[in-house]
Amino acid sequence: MDLDQQIQALIENAPQDGQTPEIVAAIAPALKALAMQLHHSEYYILQTLDRRWLVTTLSNRAKPSLEKQVIYGFPTLKDATNAAYAPRDSQAIALPVPAIHILFQLTAIEKVDSLVFFETPNQLGSGTEVRREEIQNLIRTQLKQYRESLPGSKPRNIPSDIA
Repeated sequence: MDLDQQIQALIENAPQDGQTPEIVAAIAPALKALAMQLHHSEYYILQTLDRRWLVTTLSNRAKPSLEKQVIYGFPTLKDATNAAYAPRDSQAIALPVPAIHILFQLTAIEKVDSLVFFETPNQLGSGTEVRREEIQNLIRTQLKQYRESLPGSKPRNIPSDIA
């Protein structure tokens, strides 16, 4: 499924309350811009049997009191199941999740600081980090533009010498 199809599926699966699909469509450019920086259109996410994503706590080596919560995205099922990050019990599974959906979900998982996407199969030494704060800032910008474009929104008088 390409990124546009993923966005369309997200919009179609949003609550049909007359507002949410429009909001999802409004933030879609931000999600797509981030997803285009990734190498894969879907990643395998480690999950519990009830489909909760597994969160890993990382500690700073120099300052062990500094921690962050991350979710890993793996390029292949083999990488996900063989990774040192994968629990060795049968209570965890790895399922493919579209990249757009992963980015969208991160906005709702408050206890997670970042997503780490591993881009190259069999090479889990480094990954691409997408911080939750980065996604939220992009979405805020998109929502602001969306609100300003709505009928009845008042244009703001911006001074010509602002720059």
